[in-house]
Amino acid sequence: MTVNMADIDLSEIPFWGLPQRERMEAFRRLRALDRPVFTKENKIPFIGHGAGYYALVRHADVSEASRNAGVFSSEPTANSIADMPRWLAVYFGSMINMDDPRHARLRRIVSRAFTPRVLAKMEEDLQRAATRIVDEAIAEGPGDFVTQVAARLPVEVICDMMGIPPEFHHRVLRATNIILGNADSEYTGIDPGLNRWNVARGLVKLLAAGRELNRLAARLGRERRGASTGDLTSMLVNGDEHLTPQELGSFFILLVVAGSETTRNAISHGLKLLTDNPGQRELLVGDFEKHIPGAVEEVIRYSTPVIQFRRTVTRDHEMNGQQYRKGDKVLLFYNSANRDESVFTDPDAFDITRHPNPHVGFGGPGPHYCLGAHLARREVTVMFRELFTRLPEIRSAGEPSYLLSNFINGVKHLPYTT
Repeated sequence: MTVNMADIDLSEIPFWGLPQRERMEAFRRLRALDRPVFTKENKIPFIGHGAGYYALVRHADVSEASRNAGVFSSEPTANSIADMPRWLAVYFGSMINMDDPRHARLRRIVSRAFTPRVLAKMEEDLQRAATRIVDEAIAEGPGDFVTQVAARLPVEVICDMMGIPPEFHHRVLRATNIILGNADSEYTGIDPGLNRWNVARGLVKLLAAGRELNRLAARLGRERRGASTGDLTSMLVNGDEHLTPQELGSFFILLVVAGSETTRNAISHGLKLLTDNPGQRELLVGDFEKHIPGAVEEVIRYSTPVIQFRRTVTRDHEMNGQQYRKGDKVLLFYNSANRDESVFTDPDAFDITRHPNPHVGFGGPGPHYCLGAHLARREVTVMFRELFTRLPEIRSAGEPSYLLSNFINGVKHLPYTT
């Protein structure tokens, strides 16, 4: 397969609509260059744009930039290539868009929900949810693995953590799909073409979805303040150190979007990878408890559900032979770092026995490493155990329908058989 360097434009939506094999070949060629490529930004209506960004595609660059938060800052924005205007930041300006000490304060507060003791108490709830989901999938019969299985578990788990009643779960999932799929016509109803007004209409949908989740979190916060019910919302709004209403809303959006989408897509990609690699599937099923930890890590590495995050250079700095200037933007492409030939032997092979496996699928090392990584691993483990125990012949039965996005390596639909 040959990819012309002139055809690699990481800012253009058509690139992200290419088959994944072609995109990974493009990143392989970018890694072979002697320095990071600089890519111009697209103009976005009502937001504006900068000059462009350096694409960090090597494992060493992504890891070093992640560790060095003093130089490679998450402010003003980490989850948007363009600087996020106030009317969006009020909903999406969470702690991932902050540096210490603000980031450290918020992380300290919300980390109460992710201690080993709290997660251990969740284990029974997690198992019950997985059992119920598989029960219902068996009763319905094979159809779409994403909607019947993969998308349900993480949303239900996070909503239960926050104390959100079951009747709101569908609304949360729909809003999450719009937020991460705002360039995908299936979720927005808007043509994904490059017409600037189509982009603007997508932003309106994004704003409405953020507002809906924010209001839901604010309502819960008001109900829990001073009247703790033991859920995560109660923990976050009560006590000497607590979240403000705005902080609670943006954290909830971060939790439900990042938490549910990473796990949902890992489970979906995992079934497809284990179907396409029958030897690896046989290895896993033959001794599940031995191989599931390695399988989860390899699924995360190979699929890399979160493709990239942005950093902004705070001062002139040299890294690995490249000179960066104050104000430069860089994008950390985790998907490319996880296929770096200098780190991973035969990186395009799916190998659940891979060791070591220093992937950056939960973000690079440093202060912004994913707070929910352990929970995500548990969710994938519990769901795969339930599936392969009760449906030992389960396999994907066709090609996935992928999300059109430069941010999430998402699977919208996946036919399956049992």
